[in-house]
Amino acid sequence: MTILIENVWLEGERKNIYVDGNRIGSLCSDGSRDGEVIDGSNMAAIPGLINTHTHSAMTLFRGFGDDMLLHEWLEEKIWPVEVKLTEEDVYWGSKLACLEMIKSGTTCFNDQYWFMKGTARAVDDMGLRAFLAEAFIDLFDEEKADESRKKTMDFVEYVESMGNDRIKAALGPHSLYTVSEESLRWFREYSDERDLLIHFHLAETEKESRDCMEKHGKYPVEYLQDIGFLCDRLIAAHCVWLSREEMEVLARYGVKVSHNPVSNMKLSVGSFFNYRDLKASGVVVSLGTDGCASNNNLDLLEEMKFAAVGQKAFSNDPTALPAKKAFKMATLGGASSLRIKAGKIEEGKLADIVLVDLKKAALTPQHNLISNLVYSANGSCVDTVICNGRILMREGRVEGEEEILENAGEVALDVVSRT
Repeated sequence: MTILIENVWLEGERKNIYVDGNRIGSLCSDGSRDGEVIDGSNMAAIPGLINTHTHSAMTLFRGFGDDMLLHEWLEEKIWPVEVKLTEEDVYWGSKLACLEMIKSGTTCFNDQYWFMKGTARAVDDMGLRAFLAEAFIDLFDEEKADESRKKTMDFVEYVESMGNDRIKAALGPHSLYTVSEESLRWFREYSDERDLLIHFHLAETEKESRDCMEKHGKYPVEYLQDIGFLCDRLIAAHCVWLSREEMEVLARYGVKVSHNPVSNMKLSVGSFFNYRDLKASGVVVSLGTDGCASNNNLDLLEEMKFAAVGQKAFSNDPTALPAKKAFKMATLGGASSLRIKAGKIEEGKLADIVLVDLKKAALTPQHNLISNLVYSANGSCVDTVICNGRILMREGRVEGEEEILENAGEVALDVVSRT
């Protein structure tokens, strides 16, 4: 399929963007009108946003159990309903997540949850790009670990059998406090064998770090280094409770970090993400929303603002995380973390493109587009979304969105009623 985005604002100039198949073919100021034409005269083109930490089907729990202490929230609200989930529930929750991400300009996400065959089916239907990991928790039980490893390998085979170049399998050991050392070692070996990314929660709370020290005599990063778990295929979400020495270890191993500012603040993890020292250490940092039970949305435009202003407040320095760097976290940072040729609109890159409506109030006046996107915009500013060379949304409309909203809403109420 060939698409011409005509006369669109791109990095300070009016350009035509040609999409040839699933790649960006060329950028020029004039040319032929071959293929499907999109009038970009009132639009600006940006790379599709990349969300590096989600639990997509948790859209089903949006607004269910807010304003609670973390452990009470998990034990009293989330875990009791999660055990009642089915693959079909996850399918509709993930379709709702995909719809929300499309509507707010995200074209790729990194997901970890249960019954992930349902999520894979949803992503296949909706047209997004995704890295999907079956969540793994063995609670240090050997029998449970063996069963869960089989589920992990089965899901990897399932995704590969789909033959969809937009959907890649990843590995999802939950955290060091829910996964045994033997299983973590196994994940590293399996990742080496199959060249798969590992999606992991790390240093989210002070309790996690304190418990690791009491149990192993080491803080989390040192412990993971000693057991051989750290590698350049690891994407570690949260990373709030890290020393400068731990940051340097992460950088040495090429570990990528996903920052989740809204979730961290809402769940009150007790500290704030140290962006400046992580970057100074050489760590690649991207942006994630976490799940809708702890955020409560998947809007990366909004997440960029929280990341930027949060760093300013935390450091008492208005220059701590400028808009350009926050935008880069949500684009090139994500692309680098997931090892995809995206995150920038240029020839040869994947055709993951978002058009924002410059006539929206939040984008007016147009002194600085990136500043407007980071500090002012939200998902309502997105007009058109293209992923892998296919138009997923045009003029703010996604095919079948009414059915998704109705079915996902019904499923969510049904899941909660089962408890």
